[in-house]
Amino acid sequence: MAHARLGQWLSLLVCLLILLKAESHPVGITLVENAVAKGAVCLDGSAPAYHFDKGFGAGINNWLVHVEGGGWCNSVETCLDRKNTHYGSSNKMEKSMSFSGVLGKNQKLNPDFYNWNRIKVRYCDGASFTGDVEAVNPATNLHFRGARVFRAIIDDLLAKGMKNAQSALLSGCSAGGLTSILNCDNFRSLLPVGTKVKCLADAGYFINAKTVSGSQHIQAFYSEVVALHGSAKNLPASCTSKLSPGLCFFPQNVVPVTRTPIFLVNAAYDSWQIKNILAPGIADPKGTWKKCKLDIKNCSPTQLQTMQEYRLQFLGALSPASNSISHGLFIDSCYAHCQIGTQETWLAADSPVLSKTTIGKAVGDWYHDRTPFQKIDCAYPCNPTCKNRVFDSNEQQD
Repeated sequence: MAHARLGQWLSLLVCLLILLKAESHPVGITLVENAVAKGAVCLDGSAPAYHFDKGFGAGINNWLVHVEGGGWCNSVETCLDRKNTHYGSSNKMEKSMSFSGVLGKNQKLNPDFYNWNRIKVRYCDGASFTGDVEAVNPATNLHFRGARVFRAIIDDLLAKGMKNAQSALLSGCSAGGLTSILNCDNFRSLLPVGTKVKCLADAGYFINAKTVSGSQHIQAFYSEVVALHGSAKNLPASCTSKLSPGLCFFPQNVVPVTRTPIFLVNAAYDSWQIKNILAPGIADPKGTWKKCKLDIKNCSPTQLQTMQEYRLQFLGALSPASNSISHGLFIDSCYAHCQIGTQETWLAADSPVLSKTTIGKAVGDWYHDRTPFQKIDCAYPCNPTCKNRVFDSNEQQD
């Protein structure tokens, strides 16, 4: 009996491994060595990097450029903390990454983009690829050159065939999703006039909201990021001509003046925003939100009410994006952060759905002009298809 059970478990394990292999595949790293001479470098001065899986068949002239996420650094101290990690140095990056979800090459699992040229841009500057400070303090050797890095990578891809692109999509998750918003029109300007260009931001719509203690933590934080990295000149001029540069790091002030179509995928109860915008540790010194932030099921009725109010603020900040029929929206009521990079939440039998539509299908229909998609979920806990995040108590909260 024990041998039979063991055999069943081993068979199940083999099936799971086969399934995982089908859903993701490793892609090697490419270093843009010639960017170093232009000063287009990571925080530590190392070369920028990306992972490139070449397109094939009918997708050979279509390009999907996806930007990695990973927060920001708003001070010399926090940037020094990043400098010796893969978020600040290509020397610390993995030599290969698994591609799945929107980057997958299985036709059944990613029917609209599987045969495109698919690129994952590594995030190593700490300011969503907006910084450009010429001076380098020899004491820290920190390089704030994100905007140069973005341009160097795009130039490298253009030379490798993107100059012939028929279709292109700039996407990203979290801080990379913010990159896809802030650089959307810029990306469009770097491609041939006849190329069909759109942008996709996953969990990148960070809103300017107060903390549970009433402080404007995220507004001050973003202003510090922009000032430290010299980002102002690389933020959309259509925003900075009217507002202070720090406010132009918020999508709610940029999307309304963006001309290129953008699709926004976001949880209305984005777990990063709840943990870092609404209830960061600095605004919750007694830790009353700690258990709630780990698992939404742990939240008290009062905390849930506060989160419902945050959702309404989020939808209010989102309203300018829904005014344009060229933009797309998939706003679910999940406690999640980043949903397009994994098969489970991109396109699978049990993926989150709105109007019986997965994220993968909604984005594909919108990109290819088959069907517009602007859907906002009902309030938590109404959507049983959600894959709500549960965090380990040892994971960093802020």
